[in-house]
Amino acid sequence: MRLLGVIGGMGWSASAEYYRLLNEGVEARLGGLHSARVLMHSVDFAPVTDRENAGDWDGMAQILVAAAHSLERGGADGLLLAANTMHAVADQIAGAVDIPFIHIAGSAARRVEAARQRRVGLLATATTMSADFYTGPLQARGLEVILPTEEERDEVDSMIYEELVHGVINDDSRKRFRRVMDGMVDRGAEGVVLAGTELGLLLDQEDCQVPLHDTTAIHVAEALDWMLEG
Repeated sequence: MRLLGVIGGMGWSASAEYYRLLNEGVEARLGGLHSARVLMHSVDFAPVTDRENAGDWDGMAQILVAAAHSLERGGADGLLLAANTMHAVADQIAGAVDIPFIHIAGSAARRVEAARQRRVGLLATATTMSADFYTGPLQARGLEVILPTEEERDEVDSMIYEELVHGVINDDSRKRFRRVMDGMVDRGAEGVVLAGTELGLLLDQEDCQVPLHDTTAIHVAEALDWMLEG
């Protein structure tokens, strides 16, 4: 089994979910007392978000590249970034190390393409919804991306950063997310991509009229394939 490096802490609730899913996945695939070989570097989220809010992408990249270097020096055979939004600097991270980088948007795009859906809704932070680092891999496969309305994007961003990042599960927020997803379905979405690593803590298939693609679960599944291949 290859040793997977995980850049986590953004937020900690998503990192905990990654760790759980990776270990459950290895146990399910190998049985017995097998568990995942994982090396995690959990960063302090506040300096990362400070740079995001300031539009200082180079500063964000410096923090995350340093984490990637520590994982590579620690013996990781490959790595992933356990956060959707911070993939805004994924190219800088991947280019700074000599080990494979498993990109979450690429994983999600492959899953949606395999599902033969051509129009998908995207539920994520404001940064992820407004930039092309996430929509680009989807559109490169001929997929049309449907976003929440401008007003809804601020609401979604707030619920992610003020609640889910802190592990807060709020039923009223679940209802609000349902309305947002219903609106995208009404505009033609054949599936919805949960492009926030914490969203799966609150939402599941029962909350949406069309298939949900939880990027955390998809990312983990692709990481497991890589860890165990051969």
